[in-house]
Amino acid sequence: MSPVRAWWMLTRAAVRAQAQYRVNVVVTILAGVVYQGVGLASIAVVLHRFGDLGTWSVAEVTFLYALRLTAHGVWVAPFNQLLSIDEIVREGHFDRFLVRPGNPLLYFLTYRVSLMPTGDLLGGLVLLAAASAVTPIDWSVAAVAYVVLAVLGGACLEFGIQLGLGALTFRTLSTQALRSTIDTVFNTFGGYPMHIFSGTAQFVSTFVLPLAFVAYLPGTVLMNRTGELRVPGWLAAGSPLVGCLLLAGAYTIWVRELRRYQSSGH
Repeated sequence: MSPVRAWWMLTRAAVRAQAQYRVNVVVTILAGVVYQGVGLASIAVVLHRFGDLGTWSVAEVTFLYALRLTAHGVWVAPFNQLLSIDEIVREGHFDRFLVRPGNPLLYFLTYRVSLMPTGDLLGGLVLLAAASAVTPIDWSVAAVAYVVLAVLGGACLEFGIQLGLGALTFRTLSTQALRSTIDTVFNTFGGYPMHIFSGTAQFVSTFVLPLAFVAYLPGTVLMNRTGELRVPGWLAAGSPLVGCLLLAGAYTIWVRELRRYQSSGH
């Protein structure tokens, strides 16, 4: 059985278990939508107070926010179990994944599935569709394909960062504070055009904590605004590839750090 098929079967079983409590499922998903709606509302307040952000219109900023939120939802909806890695490792539950045939990461990611992040994905898709209708983008087959690639690349990038840092839990037993901080940074600033920040902040958001590759850089490509960038246009256009490379590197770190895992009984 292929890893993808195995992941799908295990995830479907976990979702079915959650779906037995239908009211809770609906409330949980709505809670996710509301949570992300608060983030959009904060940006709306800033735009209402100051108008356009550094020549970026309301529609353009909304598109960036939707692009980032959709990418976030694509990774966190199916793989949110990664967020609980500290608890799983400290309490020794990871042992059960090591004695099963196949990749331990596959079993870990499908151990439990929360449906709340599904609200992130649904909210992102709806907002992205609405923003796409009013954003000045020359829509074509190539542009639509690039949006899909940008979303997948952004999802890989965020997933990769969380996976790489989560792997350090095998060494330190706790990375939640760091991972939560980075997730907050992505949620807070990922929907803004980096052009409005200082040169130092733009450098950090591109080459240190590369959140610019999730929405801002691919957004400038789609809206033909690469002239304002401090990086080459080809690098912005290659944003989806950056996410894939980062995820591949994070998986390498995961495999290496997994060797350091010690059961809580040791």
